[in-house]
Amino acid sequence: MKLTGERPIEGQTPDSLLALHAAGYREVIERLGSGRLLDLGCGLGDGSAEMASADRVVVGLDYDPATAAQAWRSHRDAALATVCGDGSKLPIADDSFDYVCSSHLIEHFVEPWHHVREVSRVLHEDGTAFFLTPNAPADFENPYHVYLFGPDDLAEMLGDHFESVTILGLDATPTVKADFEKRREMAAKLLKVDRWGLRHRLPRSWFVALHAAGRRVAYRFLSGEQGGGNSGITDAEFFITDRIDDSTLVLIAVAERPRHGGLAAA
Repeated sequence: MKLTGERPIEGQTPDSLLALHAAGYREVIERLGSGRLLDLGCGLGDGSAEMASADRVVVGLDYDPATAAQAWRSHRDAALATVCGDGSKLPIADDSFDYVCSSHLIEHFVEPWHHVREVSRVLHEDGTAFFLTPNAPADFENPYHVYLFGPDDLAEMLGDHFESVTILGLDATPTVKADFEKRREMAAKLLKVDRWGLRHRLPRSWFVALHAAGRRVAYRFLSGEQGGGNSGITDAEFFITDRIDDSTLVLIAVAERPRHGGLAAA
């Protein structure tokens, strides 16, 4: 799988980002029971495999066929099944799963309510979905993130499709936040080169390609200090909070009891 800076890849992505994703999956796992779980945007399946157990069947879905196939090959021991599909039009029957995990995916949709509606559709009537997404004020400029949420925005959208929605924050220690801030400052310096905002006038595919190339260069430059385990940052430095402010890194929504059919999008 090619490094774009958006998908976490062990040994290439900075430790703090890998730990952030691992912490998110850890919090989901702590809230799971037995049954069938669908992990949307599974990537290479590392998080999906962690959620599998003797009494829990996990299916991972990714939009890229090669990535979905690699996830299956890499995690045969965990009996992980994978499928290729679009998160806004799932190739899955109604009422198929007890749980759905949508980790750092909803922000990639221009019209995310289609994704939310599909998640609610494939859940049993007493099922639970977990949506993990960057907290809008704390996110970096990222061309892949086309719809950002604050806690109230996320609760409102999910409330159209679920009877109960709880929004939690996933935050981190000062050490981790300093690590994120260091990359944010580097990005800000690079963006100053584009003082007239020309990147926003380019075709989106060009902007995405330039962003991916820049991330690859930056990650190689930072790998000695911030990657490969050299930073010492692990998921243990991330924690759940119900006191969400502009510096909170990630939102975790626990959405229960889907309203099948939902409400019409505005």
